[in-house]
Amino acid sequence: MATLLTHPWAYPLLEVLHIAGIALLFGSLAVLDVRLWGAGAALPLAALERLALRVTWAGFGIVLASGLTMFSTQPDEFLHNPAFRLKLVLLALAGANAAWFHRRGGGTRLDATSRLLATLSLGLWFGVIICGRWIAYA
Repeated sequence: MATLLTHPWAYPLLEVLHIAGIALLFGSLAVLDVRLWGAGAALPLAALERLALRVTWAGFGIVLASGLTMFSTQPDEFLHNPAFRLKLVLLALAGANAAWFHRRGGGTRLDATSRLLATLSLGLWFGVIICGRWIAYA
């Protein structure tokens, strides 16, 4: 971990990797959620959901690995940062929201609850992104 803090390019490159993972995660969820709201009805939902969820999981894996690595460089500072703590709460809520969505059948149930969960998904992940950026300023 010392290299991350002493090499001038290491931590910034880790942040770039983290942002790329966020783009994959949030972008794929946004496409799926917009489809759940009714846009792009000509696109087969089952196939889009399979593709989007693979990309989402890949992005999540990148974000998790890079985020844990960044956290390991300054755990005490992160744990005392209110933006980081709120980010963790929002991450847990986003995970619970996703579990609820998939427990009820995922994209096979297109109803008001599915649309609500899709809206919550984007809102929670957007909040995670905001808190992530806010960490540097809190």
